Amino acid sequence: MNHYSYETNKQLLQDLMRQVNISDIDELSSVAQVARLQLIRIQRGLILNLSVGAIAKIARALNISIDSLVETFVEQSTAKIKHEEHKADDALASCQQEYQKLQHEMLVQQEFLEAEFQKASLETIESWLLQWPTAVAAVCRNPQLPAARLLPLLQPLEQLLKHWNVQAIAAVGDKIAYDPQYHQLIKGTAQLGDLVQVRYVGYKQDQKLLYKAKVSPVETSNP
Repeated sequence: MNHYSYETNKQLLQDLMRQVNISDIDELSSVAQVARLQLIRIQRGLILNLSVGAIAKIARALNISIDSLVETFVEQSTAKIKHEEHKADDALASCQQEYQKLQHEMLVQQEFLEAEFQKASLETIESWLLQWPTAVAAVCRNPQLPAARLLPLLQPLEQLLKHWNVQAIAAVGDKIAYDPQYHQLIKGTAQLGDLVQVRYVGYKQDQKLLYKAKVSPVETSNP
């Protein structure tokens, strides 16, 4: 029981004692012939924990009916419960509001970070973004245009991958030892350590595998 409820019950009991000229709970204990602890329980909102006999003696000493005595302190306990429930509801509503506020703040932060990420990425590939469509149009007009002239335009993309620490698993045409953890056969068979040739580049980021390199066995001729 909180301090507010205890003080309220104590005051209610004092008011009842005053009406019959009883000064304190020690005197009431003597008049009603009940233990002082029983009266303290009433002050603490525990009247329903008393025996019917004890309640009857206290009611007689206070010159009120048993029902009136019980109702007086049970109503106070009920009011306390309702008060606590109201406080709990307010606390729950406050938590829900705080949760919704945090959700909104996280959403705003996520949108901000995504916008910053997109902005930084676009700045990195800006030259490619502006020049690549023109280069594609030029190739369409002139299919004989050397492809080597287009390679420098891909440097911004390479810089972006480097910035993200994305690394290629070997290069196209490389002949390397087969490792099924990083290589995927597109034809034939191979055992761990066999010589294979890279057909399509794979990628990893730090130690995380993104895409396996696609390889094929290197044919060896018997002497």
